[in-house]
Amino acid sequence: MIDSHCHIAGPEFVDDLDDVIARAIAAGLTHALVILAADDQPELDQANTVASRWSGVRFSIGVHPHAAGKFSAEPEAAARAVGAAIDVQPLTRGLGEIGLDYHYDFSPRDVQQAVFRSQIGLARERRLPIVIHTREADDDTFRILAEENASAGPVILHCFTGDRDAARRALDAGYYLSLAGIVTFPRALELQEVARLVPLDRLLVETDSPFLAPPPHRGKRNEPAHVSRVAEVIAELKGITRDEVAFVTAENFVRIFAP
Repeated sequence: MIDSHCHIAGPEFVDDLDDVIARAIAAGLTHALVILAADDQPELDQANTVASRWSGVRFSIGVHPHAAGKFSAEPEAAARAVGAAIDVQPLTRGLGEIGLDYHYDFSPRDVQQAVFRSQIGLARERRLPIVIHTREADDDTFRILAEENASAGPVILHCFTGDRDAARRALDAGYYLSLAGIVTFPRALELQEVARLVPLDRLLVETDSPFLAPPPHRGKRNEPAHVSRVAEVIAELKGITRDEVAFVTAENFVRIFAP
């Protein structure tokens, strides 16, 4: 099993990183894609510690839309920062998470869009899969992805929370959907319908640790071992076994990220 999106190079895991990794391996995880922020040097530095403790770790690096405002004077500088971080991290296998977030609007929307475009261009240049964050911005996200020809390579909509129409739109574009702990929440009925809808060959599972822990851990720090519960719930919704979900999502991950 593979956690396709987590943040275990963050400060939340510094004190007990070895225990977190041990629990992940005990839960059957072989790999995890750890997301790094190109504008966060402590996190980039901690990535080397994480990699030294777990050989199954790979990385994806980007500038999150929340941080896009740092590059308002020169959006292309965001892509340069990402490129520089990739150059010194040989275990990089993806670019992201990048995208648009109109829920918090921590950065001006026009700046978010310009920074997003610059990073898609870098992903095409480096031939890297793109990990997308989109919140209350689906129309602009899909439009920019199409205009920038992002589907020339794999595109993953991480922590997908859209409805059936958004899921079909993403699948029609050739994108992958990655489902996180939200799908396990009892009231997430619409997302559970999406889980039934998405074909197995377009599905990934993730934790988005330290966020969105599934029951019975809800409200506590999430960690990669809990991706097993995400797979269990998806299996129940699809009427198959957890092992089948684990196997096919791991195959998808290997196909996309070549870990």
